[in-house]
Amino acid sequence: MAVDDRRIHCRTAMSAKVKITHESLGEFTFSTRDISDGGVFIVVDDEPFAPQMGDKVDVQVQGLPVPAPVLKMVVVRKTVDGYGLQFDESAD
Repeated sequence: MAVDDRRIHCRTAMSAKVKITHESLGEFTFSTRDISDGGVFIVVDDEPFAPQMGDKVDVQVQGLPVPAPVLKMVVVRKTVDGYGLQFDESAD
């Protein structure tokens, strides 16, 4: 890892469709790029999705044979192509 890399968890490449629900921005479907024990990265591309750092979102994997659980996550990182979301430990 780079010196300025603050990652605690190892990332695994994973492409899955996820439904993201934001309290004021609405509902969106994005693809993931990777996942770790701490969170997930979603690829946003040109969608009009612009949350603020610290915003809370609900995340649910789509396309499974049964409905996946809805996970509480927090927006913690923005890049040119998407957002890093961290599992919200305060939602326990």
